[in-house]
Amino acid sequence: MKTSVYPCLWFDGKAKEAAEFYCAIFENSRIISETDLVVMFELNGKRHMGLNVGPVFRFNEAVSFVVECETQQEIDYYWSRLTEGGEESMCGWLKDKYGVSWQVFPAILNQLMADPEKAPKVMAKFGNIRKFEMNDLLNL
Repeated sequence: MKTSVYPCLWFDGKAKEAAEFYCAIFENSRIISETDLVVMFELNGKRHMGLNVGPVFRFNEAVSFVVECETQQEIDYYWSRLTEGGEESMCGWLKDKYGVSWQVFPAILNQLMADPEKAPKVMAKFGNIRKFEMNDLLNL
């Protein structure tokens, strides 16, 4: 049996606009299908559903999408694109213009956090930043 699991995002009438925005940012992305109510799309080959159902529910930080980056160029790219019309937060978090929360962080962060000597320094550093700068973390 093959069971699909994918997120369903509730938009206030802007599901297609949001899907187009996300597909323009992430490689290997496309809109699969659309109706007045539902937009099915893939981001980096992973399926998502967008619903046009009104302002009853809003996004919040309880659910976020993680963008794990290998280079500073990737961090800079995703950070700048996803914050267009949105807002920066702390510790690599941001909200896009639709209110969806994202975490843009370096893949090396997990390794640094696993090092008992470096972890406290890393925690102290990223508690005071918005966007991650890999050189700052690697030079701790």
